[in-house]
Amino acid sequence: MNDTLVPLAIRPAALPDDLPHVRALFREYAAGLGVDLCFQDFEAELDSLPGKYASPRGRLLLAWDGDVPAGCVALRPVDATRAEMKRLYVRPAARARGLGRQLAERICAEAKEAGYRAICLDTLVTMTPAVRLYRELGFGPIEPYVYNPLEGVLFLGRAL
Repeated sequence: MNDTLVPLAIRPAALPDDLPHVRALFREYAAGLGVDLCFQDFEAELDSLPGKYASPRGRLLLAWDGDVPAGCVALRPVDATRAEMKRLYVRPAARARGLGRQLAERICAEAKEAGYRAICLDTLVTMTPAVRLYRELGFGPIEPYVYNPLEGVLFLGRAL
């Protein structure tokens, strides 16, 4: 690792200029999946940001590498006691620095702070590093909680 790198910072996407960065990161995330997210109304989600990710029940976090957006993660309510982690993404240039773990841990802490008792997510079995991270963070298999027609979907959750 390069010791001259500026430390990574994670903060809420609360400034007016933040949402275009979030949209760009969400689009990169979606492009990297190699699947069509139309079943999630992805374009409507982008158009309505922060939408369901708005406080007080939701969260939208941006990670920064100096003044460059490096990653993101979001949280939205599933029901009164469960939140869903969404759109965990780290740009390739910022990977292998623990940022994905930092974002996931932070969104879990934010979910607990918001009063949720559990957090869940869905991911693809082909996303091996993400699945490994989630398991290391204590996520385990749960019943499907949302419609997802894709093959190889894992539904994971954990208590907070």
